[in-house]
Amino acid sequence: MTLTPHDGWLDTGALRMHYRDWGGSGQSLVLLHGLASTCHIWDLVAPILSRDFAVVALDQRGHGETDKPDHGYDFATIVEDLRLFLAATDQGRPIIVGHSWGGDVALEFAVAHPESPLGLCFVDGGIIEISARPEMTLERAKEQMAPPDFAGMTAGQLRERARSRRWFSDMTPELEQILFANFEVLPDDTIRARLSRANHMRIIEAFWDHRPSKLYDRVGCPVLLMPARQESSDSVAPNRFRREEAIATAGRLLPKSKTTWLEDSIHDVPLQRPELVAQIIRDSIHQGFFAHAHRTAAD
Repeated sequence: MTLTPHDGWLDTGALRMHYRDWGGSGQSLVLLHGLASTCHIWDLVAPILSRDFAVVALDQRGHGETDKPDHGYDFATIVEDLRLFLAATDQGRPIIVGHSWGGDVALEFAVAHPESPLGLCFVDGGIIEISARPEMTLERAKEQMAPPDFAGMTAGQLRERARSRRWFSDMTPELEQILFANFEVLPDDTIRARLSRANHMRIIEAFWDHRPSKLYDRVGCPVLLMPARQESSDSVAPNRFRREEAIATAGRLLPKSKTTWLEDSIHDVPLQRPELVAQIIRDSIHQGFFAHAHRTAAD
């Protein structure tokens, strides 16, 4: 098992992209992070998967150590970034694993390039359709999905804020590295998010035009849905209902899919329960879920 990954940079011609190659051999797995995250979200999952597979995680446009232009945050451009990366690194036909927004990127990629992926895994993602909510407007979406204001926050204050979360209370060196990968620490010890607020908002604007329910029946490869779920309460019941309804819609419209609920799990389940995430992906591959015939848009 490769415990220390190789950090690489790739100039696609359009973008200089950072990635982590966890080694391994066999089936290629490409791991995509979510909005305002980095490739480090996979730091606890990837070493487990690399026992059986060739594993690469990348920082997408505007995130982590990848270039941060002030344009190109629509899905078509993000998908092209991924296509160029896959072609340059010779990933063959990978299984693309996307967390949160990364799942939606994987969905758009599979529709645009149906011949490329062997399969998709949506880890609490791939179902975000904010414009489908009757009460939602783009301005309201920007308010609700805006990043926190980190202005003036020190690195120490960020650590304490993270420790206040139950699942982050034991701040291991690995978790601290994952947390701080999202930020630059400035000379005065204050922090600055690597994904700028302006670029964060550009991604939300792209989400407004993103329609997963119109894309599912165009996906030609098997899709493993891995939504996270916690015990319901009065405050989260409406959101839980919407999520379960969205998963049911995806399962109905995707030509080949399987849903495995991650019970008692938070959205950042790759950090909370990395062994479970890795086990479900590994077992699905070994059991042949992704080995079925590939359907293209022309079929």
